[in-house]
Amino acid sequence: MGMQDELSAYGAWRSRVEQTLVRLRGWLFESNLKDTLNDQLIEQLLMKLRDDRLVVAFVAEFSRGKSELINAIFFGDQGTRVLPSSTGRTTMCPTELMYDPQRPACIDLLPIDTRRSGVQVSDLKAQSAAWTRLPLDTRSASAMQQALSRVSEQRVVSIEDAETLGFRIDLSGENGLQPDAHGRVAVPAWRHAVINLPHPLLRQGLVILDTPGLNAIGAEPELTLSLLPAAHAVLFVLGMDTGVTQSDLGVWKSHVTAAGGSRQGRLAVLNKMDSLWDGLRSEAQIESEIQRQIASCATTLDIPAARVFPVSAQKGLLARVQGDAALLARSRLPLLERALLEDLLPAKRDIVAAAVEKDACELIARTRELLQGRHRAIDDQMAEFSDLRGKNRGVIQYMLRRVRAEKDDFERGLERFYATRNVFSTQTNELFAHLGMDALRTRTQRTRQIMEDANFSLQLREAMNGFFEEVRDSLRRSAASIDEIFSMMEAMYQRFSTEHDLRLGVPVPFSVHRYEKDITRLEQAFHQQFNTWLNLITTEKRALTQRFFETVAVEVRKHMEVVNRDVEHWLRAIMAPLENQVREHQKQLKRRLDSVKRIHEATDTLEERIEELRQNAAALDQQLEELARVEATLQAALRAPVLSVVSVAA
Repeated sequence: MGMQDELSAYGAWRSRVEQTLVRLRGWLFESNLKDTLNDQLIEQLLMKLRDDRLVVAFVAEFSRGKSELINAIFFGDQGTRVLPSSTGRTTMCPTELMYDPQRPACIDLLPIDTRRSGVQVSDLKAQSAAWTRLPLDTRSASAMQQALSRVSEQRVVSIEDAETLGFRIDLSGENGLQPDAHGRVAVPAWRHAVINLPHPLLRQGLVILDTPGLNAIGAEPELTLSLLPAAHAVLFVLGMDTGVTQSDLGVWKSHVTAAGGSRQGRLAVLNKMDSLWDGLRSEAQIESEIQRQIASCATTLDIPAARVFPVSAQKGLLARVQGDAALLARSRLPLLERALLEDLLPAKRDIVAAAVEKDACELIARTRELLQGRHRAIDDQMAEFSDLRGKNRGVIQYMLRRVRAEKDDFERGLERFYATRNVFSTQTNELFAHLGMDALRTRTQRTRQIMEDANFSLQLREAMNGFFEEVRDSLRRSAASIDEIFSMMEAMYQRFSTEHDLRLGVPVPFSVHRYEKDITRLEQAFHQQFNTWLNLITTEKRALTQRFFETVAVEVRKHMEVVNRDVEHWLRAIMAPLENQVREHQKQLKRRLDSVKRIHEATDTLEERIEELRQNAAALDQQLEELARVEATLQAALRAPVLSVVSVAA
């Protein structure tokens, strides 16, 4: 099964899960069981599935054959190179290859001057006017190549302009861009490129992220702080002839595994293996040299040797264009593709399936409990009414008084429920006083003022460190508030279950621990990228302050927006079961009281009422069976195997 087949299988699996959720939503509507919480939850799951992307990032220093490797793996079926990869025509800006059916085939290029605005690329994606759009003629390979070569464009600026645009300048060219004899610097013409291409792999939700070399990648911190950590797989491309150079190691430590990130999903690729095919070495000597480089690379990068793959991207592309199976096998490209699929698809499927299963199963469990509660109420009424057969009016009057007393007792319990809901609202407000975006904006403004007023580098460092400490403190305070809310709701669940026989179970807890880990990862990346003495000493205060708030603070804001969204969802989810069951119990008590009144007023309606209840119970049995079938279909869809990785076809 080839890569396209594997991705198609994953897309088909995702579609089956989506269809099952649509069926669940339709059944809830037809059964008069829909509510706002369930509607929102299903819509969120459907959006998550429809917007699902598989992101594969390629990272390398210049001249490692990265773009050629992308051509060989993904675009060998095009019969030619898609991305420019000839000498001197390298990728100069981060480039995303994807497919959005809502847009035409095109290249959207973001001018480098947008760095002066202080707005992140992710925010600028919503501003079409900020981009330069070029159409793509997918029918002409030469026209495609010409259009795509635009990502390699450069412009020459003064040293001052280059530094303003975020590029580090170094006269030696080792730790930054090197000026020419006239004090001019060549910088990328574009800050970011998005290529919208209707390629079969991209149609399946694959997104390819092609990154520039160290000096260019370091000028766009959003790559390190956001785009690369979010990638599901990162291929770090090295040269077989050079192994891991110092600049390669700098890219690996500062960008690929920044913030102590997991090595999972990170593969090292020793490209240009064909440089060893010089006709002078025997196959045994070639293999010995390859194994030596693999071992050296694995040791230097601190990864297992099994995650280092020697390939020849150029020969692999040539083999695919010419249909040469023997050359393709010798290029070892299929082995890398198989490892990529083994890393990418099962892990991604497990993440998506777990997220869908958690929320969908909670929804189904709430719905089942609602139906079972209605069934229990009907069973109780049938037992009561069956006992009334042949009984006199006095017995019926006694039952009427008893039901009224039960209803009055429940309404007194409602006063406690309403009081709890008021406390819940107060605690929620306190929670968002710590966690909310208003608090973060205040914190950010305070930090900016401190940094602008700072006179020494140490004060700048203390302000930036203090910003992260305040964010972590807000999460700690939020965790305490969440624990208080959970304890209160747990007690309320228990009280209503005991006093009014509501089957509420145990409320679902919530933890901010994983969000704290995200902030810690972001802080570690910040320390590697910004909070160094070299940066503090060599970067002008205003530029450093601006860079901090344009990148790090923006990423913190995005993380906190996710926390706020998830906490709001949890708050709705923890209150909804109690509200739903209280509302349902009220309805059942009212129906029961009305039924006894009708029987009291006309005893000949007793048998009619018992028969009506029996029919209602049968309808509920049918709904529970249908719900079980929907749940079984969903579980089967989630657990269905997506792929069975075998040798990748040519």
